[in-house]
Amino acid sequence: VNLNKIYLGNCLDLLKSFGDNVFNIGITSPPYNKLQSGGGKGSLFGPIIYDSFNDTLPEDEYQSQQIEVLNELYRTIKPGGSFFYNHKVRHSKNSIIHPIEWLIKTDWSIKQEIVWDRMTAINMRGFHFWQNHERIYWLYKPKEDKTSDEMKSKHAKLLSIWRFLPDRYNNHPAPFPLVLPIRIIKSLLNGKNGLVIDPYMGSGTTAVASKLLGCDYVGIDVSEKYIKEAQDRIDKFETERGILDEENKLHAITGKTYVERMRAKQIKENEFWDVK
Repeated sequence: VNLNKIYLGNCLDLLKSFGDNVFNIGITSPPYNKLQSGGGKGSLFGPIIYDSFNDTLPEDEYQSQQIEVLNELYRTIKPGGSFFYNHKVRHSKNSIIHPIEWLIKTDWSIKQEIVWDRMTAINMRGFHFWQNHERIYWLYKPKEDKTSDEMKSKHAKLLSIWRFLPDRYNNHPAPFPLVLPIRIIKSLLNGKNGLVIDPYMGSGTTAVASKLLGCDYVGIDVSEKYIKEAQDRIDKFETERGILDEENKLHAITGKTYVERMRAKQIKENEFWDVK
């Protein structure tokens, strides 16, 4: 693969052209298949209009497609690597459609479910409680039958509910905020250089996070328009460093792992941290 490039084309076709065990980590948010044909930008419930993608597939076809994409990502990510998959629980008539329905059918081990509290919601007239959250699934590719490597405590102290607003100043119809991939890359790579893949690159948020943290990236998108806009943003990545500076403040305690601190008798067994 060519580093620091966004490929134009269908992500499944392009992923199949990549070799095995190439990437260290991946992050994406695919189109949600909201099954509607009109609407506005970045809405939790309303339809989302993409430049070059029809987000109205039959649901079984959509889920099969996502399984195929995720399995190709599993093949291309190195053993011991992770993929973070941002999606949401969708409402359909008198039921819900949950991402776990197709995630359990992939090759990945599901390591953790993270809740993204968007801190905002829209009026749904009372049919449901207002939905102000999405999900982020930490998917893991085992290495030598290990559960996974342990994060340093300065990262592991972060909680499983992430509270930050969506990106409201982005021309893409459904972007996640820059802090999301920054937190993931910083926590897992811990300052090491790595290669990051985003198969639905959109506005280039994952690429900007990678550049800010000294990593290389590979992206894919089906829209020439989005790729051009993303590249313009990537070229100016330093203008967004303030978001990384703010996130750095949350990764401030000792860099040792829990096991290392236990061995050094720096903490007691079964220590609890206050969550405020």
